[in-house]
Amino acid sequence: MEPLTTEPVTTQPLTTRIDLDTSPVRDLNAKLHSGCVEACEVLNPQGKHALAVGLRHPVTVDVRGHAGYYCAGMNDGGTVTVHGSTGVGVAENMMSGTVRVTGDASQSAGATGRGGLLVIEGSASMRCGISMKGIDIVVGGDIGPMSAFMAQAGRLVVCGDAGEALGDSVYEARLYVRGSVASLGADCVEKPMRDEHRAELAELLSAAGFDHDPAEFRRYGSARTLYHFAAANSAAY
Repeated sequence: MEPLTTEPVTTQPLTTRIDLDTSPVRDLNAKLHSGCVEACEVLNPQGKHALAVGLRHPVTVDVRGHAGYYCAGMNDGGTVTVHGSTGVGVAENMMSGTVRVTGDASQSAGATGRGGLLVIEGSASMRCGISMKGIDIVVGGDIGPMSAFMAQAGRLVVCGDAGEALGDSVYEARLYVRGSVASLGADCVEKPMRDEHRAELAELLSAAGFDHDPAEFRRYGSARTLYHFAAANSAAY
């Protein structure tokens, strides 16, 4: 008689479902902040604002529909997927974790973000990555004007085209664009793509779920002429 073998038992986290037709957003966020919820499915979001904001635990959140302003803002460790589009400021001031938007994003996506990964499968409007401070942003489509304005650190990857004044007053953020750039902002210049840049770009594209060839992208960054005020550069400020 052969000995019995036991297979290791794997358990999936229990999913909490919250219907915003019957529950207020305040209750949703309170449950997500409690630390007692491992996975949450948000039903009928209907463009409501401030969904899944301020997460401080490794919770997984699936928003089944469009979200309004500041969805997943201040995220610190959560994994949030919006199965639709988002309003202004998605993943604003994110610290860590992952936020994915399967549709498009409005203005200021990933603004002031300090860490984590924001993936927008569609396009993003103007000011994408404004004042980013370490966040990684990957956009599958296009971005609007004034994106990466005063971007201090982090990486912005654009698989489509970029609008006017890309990287205006950029500091040390790295900008990668596959398509055309309408115009560059003050102190932003095209820079050479070295092996190290192609390698980090390949990692970012893979993490975001895109299979583009890094060789198709161009890199932009700071010319470093506006770090300190100089009278000779006053016309560029």
